[in-house]
Amino acid sequence: MSEKATNIHPIFNQLLQRSDKENLLHQKAICIWMTGLSGSGKSTIAQGLEKKLHHNGILTTILDGDNVRSGINNNLGFSEEDRTENIRRIAEINKLFLQTGIVTINSFVSPTKDIRDLAKTIIGEQDFYEVYINASFDECAKRDVKGLYKKALNGEIKNFTGLDAPFEAPTNAVLEIKTAEQSIEESIETIYNFFIKNIKQM
Repeated sequence: MSEKATNIHPIFNQLLQRSDKENLLHQKAICIWMTGLSGSGKSTIAQGLEKKLHHNGILTTILDGDNVRSGINNNLGFSEEDRTENIRRIAEINKLFLQTGIVTINSFVSPTKDIRDLAKTIIGEQDFYEVYINASFDECAKRDVKGLYKKALNGEIKNFTGLDAPFEAPTNAVLEIKTAEQSIEESIETIYNFFIKNIKQM
């Protein structure tokens, strides 16, 4: 492992502040962190939520598991150490977007409490809003939108979350969305209505 650099001199206090950006955009920046099993509906809901917020004048971005792993985190695997580093980098990216006044919608399995707590600590508890997209393993396996469950159940994928790697359901999420009980449109509407009053500044 390379040595940590010591000749670093951050200039954060010399830059335009988050409040300057939020005032320009007439919005409050927050981090919406969607967690749930693969196939639970996180990415689909995130896309619909972003479109609805955009339509109502809110500047947003989506950080999605597959997208991030194909770019900035393409050197990481799925070991416990790499999963932790994946989330650490994502949380740091969230901080940059928050500083720019942008609402960041995250779509990550983030399977354990410890890994979500790491993200919350880096991002800041006051800006971190955990949303549990709840669908059972059996329901997600039935959908199997990416064909991953079939491979995992056939032993072709190891350390698959919910099967031979743990998924710890959140116990203190600000919202729980049960995608087996309501439509994608209803789920998006529920999340939008929950957050919009905190985001929109007149």
